[in-house]
Amino acid sequence: MVRLILLAPLLILLVLFGLSNREEVALRLWPFDLAWAAPLSVAVLLIAAVFFLFGAFIAWAAALPYRRRAKALENTTRILERELAELRAREARQLGPVPPPANGAANGVVRLSRPAA
Repeated sequence: MVRLILLAPLLILLVLFGLSNREEVALRLWPFDLAWAAPLSVAVLLIAAVFFLFGAFIAWAAALPYRRRAKALENTTRILERELAELRAREARQLGPVPPPANGAANGVVRLSRPAA
């Protein structure tokens, strides 16, 4: 619902832009003898879309080293966690069974009593 509320004004502006700019323009590529005739609104929106995609690609490429480093750190973390689990298991085997707690605290809770004042 929030997405629709935020998107509706933008869509209305795009439709109004397209309706108010229907004049034909010729887009020429300078060193070549190429020309493309299109409505002004289509040309502007198409050029904006191309440069938006170009910017998105640049942002994606700029983030590659950080994603690569994060992946390496995840792999290192996974290896270290596996080693830690193996060390804990080895220590538990060397210690043997743990004796039950003293003072009748079977559930691990020890009752402390205060001396009377």
